This record gives sequence, structure tokens and C-alpha cells, in this order.
Amino acid sequence: MTVTIYDVAREAGVSMATVSRVVNNNPNVKPQTRKKVFEAIERLGYRPNAVARGLASKKTTTVGVVIPDISNAIFAEVARGIEDIANMYHYNIILCNADKKKDKEIRVINTLLEKQVDGLLFMGGAVTDEHLQAFKTANVPIVLCATTDENGTIPSVDIDHEGAAFDAVQTLIKSGHTRIAMICGTLQDPSNGYARFQGYKRALEAAGLPYDETLVRIGNYRYESGVDAMKYFLELETVPTAVFSATDEMAIGAIHCIQDAGLKVPEQISVISVDNSRMASMVRPQLTAVAQPMYDIGAVSMRLLTKLMKKEAVENPRVVLPHEIVNRQSVGSK
Repeated sequence: MTVTIYDVAREAGVSMATVSRVVNNNPNVKPQTRKKVFEAIERLGYRPNAVARGLASKKTTTVGVVIPDISNAIFAEVARGIEDIANMYHYNIILCNADKKKDKEIRVINTLLEKQVDGLLFMGGAVTDEHLQAFKTANVPIVLCATTDENGTIPSVDIDHEGAAFDAVQTLIKSGHTRIAMICGTLQDPSNGYARFQGYKRALEAAGLPYDETLVRIGNYRYESGVDAMKYFLELETVPTAVFSATDEMAIGAIHCIQDAGLKVPEQISVISVDNSRMASMVRPQLTAVAQPMYDIGAVSMRLLTKLMKKEAVENPRVVLPHEIVNRQSVGSK
């Protein structure tokens, strides 16, 4: 049979209110009494009912996390940062995979809110009107993690994606490349897609290089789309001497396609990306990439959410973390 707080109180010879104070770490309990209660809990194998405690306190100490692709190492690193800070502040997380599908994201958001989470961390692509409507129905704080909303109305933690792309392309330009292709994410994605595409175009413009739409291919962030895009570039009359990829996975697909065609990276074609996942140092040659501080994005997002849940003052609800170029072996001089 389930052991209840009443059973513990009777075993310890104290009131149920005293057991409740001990379980909830209330300091207003004598050490001797606290010891008796803990001994009774251990003898009976009592586990506090989190649901009942949540009903009483109107807090569940749980945070909902919507993640776009649980198989992607980048998001796994974000989730690790979230989890570490959640544990530090005694929150549990409910992690839900949304497969980068808007309908599933909306459904997952509503499910988490129905489960009475104390806060919500959302990682995804575009924050649409449907997302905003779902967020408006929430009576708990929400933080966007590794993404932002167009109007900047929701607290968020991210990097400057346009600036990251600009710096990556500038690295290629400084190495003497003038015919630079891009493997882009979907332009409906405000971060990995549109913002990085805008950074690519701005870097070309700043260097006085023409924008050529034939040098841009839209991928889906996966390895195979990097291969397909690179096959297209290799069939052009004038092959690009450098490729900027919006993600590591597509960049690695491009590198392997170049090598399968009998060409060398970076001797004949240079490749650079944004992400700097663990895969960047596993591929050969090792991939030069713009590093996103993914663990920090997760950790800072969770810390911001804890402040909002506790109604603490927040100086800046839109946090932009720094990025940096990690130079390895995939970019060479032209």
C-alpha cells in the first residue's frame, strides 16, 4: 500500500504539518524532531507526492523544454546546459522533441502547459503567430533558447547569427576567395536560415563582391543536403573556390562530396561553417567553424527562466552571447 504523510506522522509521533515542514526543508523544526521524522520516512519508505505538493503550493518545480531535433548534437549540448542549471536550482525538466514541425511544436507547447509546468524553454525555428498565440495562453514565464521572435517581445538567449555568418564569409574573403558559395538553411528559419543568409550577402557587399544567386542552395541542415548542394556547385561552369555552410552537418556533407569528386579540401575548395559541434573536429580535414556557445546558451536560458519564475529583476531579457572563429584545416588561401 502507498505510504502517506499521515502514516509518517503517526510513526514519528508528530503532526502532519510537522512532517510537511520537514519534507519542505522548513527551518522552524527542532533538530530532534527533524531526526525522528527522517527516521520514520526511511523506515516506511515514504516518498513525497510531487503532484499533491504542486497542488498545494501551485508550483510543480518542473520546466518544459521544446527541442527541435533530439538527434542533433548541437541541441543535445544546449539541453545539457539547461539540465545543469535546472538541477542547481532544484527544477526538473520535461524534454519534448518537436522534429522541427510547427504543428507538433504547438501541440507540445500546449501539452506542457496542461501539465502545469512552472516555465517553458522553447527551441525551434520561426516563431509564428500560432506560436505567439500559444504563448499568450500561458500564465508562466517563457524564454526562447537559441532563437528569437521577430518583434523581440519574448525573453531570449541566442547569438548574432547574421554577424556569425558575416565573420565566416569574411574569413574566406581574407584568404583570397572571391567566388564563394553558400549552403543555406530554409529562409523561413529566422536564425540558421535567413539571418545567416543575410550575413553572407552583407559580407560579399562589404568586400565589393557581386551576389550570384546560382551560388546559393537551400538545404535542410542534414548531411545529405550538403552533399546534394555540393554536387550542384561542382557542376557549375565555374566552380566556387570556397563554400560557406549554415551548419556543420551540411558542411561535412560538402567536404565528402568534394573528396568523392577527386578534389582536395582546402587545396582546391575551402569550406567553413557555423556551429562548431563535436563533428567539426572529427572530420578530415578538421572543419574551420564559427563556434556557438551552445552549452552557455542553454545554461543562461535556464538561469534567465529561473529569475522570471521567481519574479526577480531582469536587467536584459534579450541576451546575445558572443561567437568566435575556430580555425582548423578546411580553409586555405586562394
